Amino acid sequence: MPELPEVETVRAGLIPAMQGRLIERVTLNRANLRFPFPEDMARRLGGRRIEQIDRRAKYLLLRLAEEETLLVHLGMSGRFSIEAGEDAAQPGDFVHAAPANPKHDHVVFEIEGGVTVRYNDPRRFGFMLIFPTDAEDEQPNLAGLGPEPTSNAFSGAALGEALAGKRTPVKSALLDQRVVAGLGNIYVCEALHRSGISPRREARTIPGVRAERLARSVREVIEEAIAAGGSTLKDFAGADGALGYFQHRFSAYGREGVPCSTPDCSGEIQRIVQAGRSTFYCPACQR
Repeated sequence: MPELPEVETVRAGLIPAMQGRLIERVTLNRANLRFPFPEDMARRLGGRRIEQIDRRAKYLLLRLAEEETLLVHLGMSGRFSIEAGEDAAQPGDFVHAAPANPKHDHVVFEIEGGVTVRYNDPRRFGFMLIFPTDAEDEQPNLAGLGPEPTSNAFSGAALGEALAGKRTPVKSALLDQRVVAGLGNIYVCEALHRSGISPRREARTIPGVRAERLARSVREVIEEAIAAGGSTLKDFAGADGALGYFQHRFSAYGREGVPCSTPDCSGEIQRIVQAGRSTFYCPACQR
């Protein structure tokens, strides 16, 4: 599933094509994804201007004129592709061929200026919702989310407070979106390895020096992954069709049996299963 860096990469790719532009028409090629589309979604979006494109955790938020927001979750395999016709005004670098199988193009946005944006989702685990923008804090998908890991609200102190008293392993605690928003399995493994903290350690033992170290590692990993365009393991591609490259920098995730890259560590990466998810770590240097 795309994590925060991948969704942020998609957001950045959509901005030149959609932000500030009018949606001329929306075509729905099926009635649902993971859930049914909002009632009259195509009609409600047609003729509306996209004022801004934001992201919260793993959700895209398209801010529409007249104070409504279209929320998009990419699920496991959702992606956008962008095409511009001959009459498109200054299409820029976001125009690329779309290699995705067109039979999975479930939502098609026709944008002013001759731009077509397609939402393609072979597994159909994604979903879209429309809600009043001023009711955002009441939306079940957004209510109670923790701070963004690159925001000023996220710090060692804030992380320590969120983990205090939790007896669950820190790996599982970091996947709780109420602790920190947008983290998933890949980047949690990477941040724990970088900070030298065992994924088995109880979360309640983290507050203090470890929390400061872990918060710093989380922020660094996320910022580096965004700069690299996210990580491509199977389905992910940015809105321009480009693949992410952060997977080439993995120090732990997916590297079972490989010598640990931590300086002066003689251990090797092992894989364990926690709450049904694979965890990759070095038992020699992660304590």
